[in-house]
Amino acid sequence: MNKYGIPSNALITVAGTVGVGKSTLTAELARHLGFRTSFEKVDHNPYLEKFYHDFERWSFHLQIYFLAERFKEQKKIFEAGGGFVQDRSIYEDTGIFAKMHADQGTMTQTDYETYTSLFEAMVMTPYFPHPDVLIYLEGSLPSILKRIKERGREMEIQTDPSYWEQMYKRYSDWINEFKVCPVLRLNIDEYDVHDPASMDDILWKVSNVIQKAVK
Repeated sequence: MNKYGIPSNALITVAGTVGVGKSTLTAELARHLGFRTSFEKVDHNPYLEKFYHDFERWSFHLQIYFLAERFKEQKKIFEAGGGFVQDRSIYEDTGIFAKMHADQGTMTQTDYETYTSLFEAMVMTPYFPHPDVLIYLEGSLPSILKRIKERGREMEIQTDPSYWEQMYKRYSDWINEFKVCPVLRLNIDEYDVHDPASMDDILWKVSNVIQKAVK
């Protein structure tokens, strides 16, 4: 147990749309708590760049890849006994990305049903460890688009802004219905991960959410 009262075996998951600052906050939370990190694997993803050039061809492949990788990460976290901060949740894959492509027609209905069936068999069971708290990062669309541009990933910059606009709305709808675990919502324009006082405030909020859920 640390000074914030956050259990040493806790699993904290950071969620939010692309470019919102999940990886940065994940690293800082882990550093302050002495936790390990679980990051989304982007650099060695064999489908990601292909996907951005052809959604219809690669959306199903990409989602299956993400599902497998995230499930392996969850298994690793469970076997290690917790004490992790996780960059992005497995729930976003089905609730936002796969559903968006099915709705748009860039994933066939058959592929979507196959993906959803696999997701539910793997994740929506009593045996799957859910986070103690999900930190949801939110902010204005202009702020998020600015961050996407600033981090300079060419495949993201070349993507039509309407894609990010639609994803932004879907994230807002998704978090309003999310019930799997306790949620802490943070506005990206209201904190600074490089400011110790700001991080201290976030960690106390995380503690309060976890302790409230236990009572």
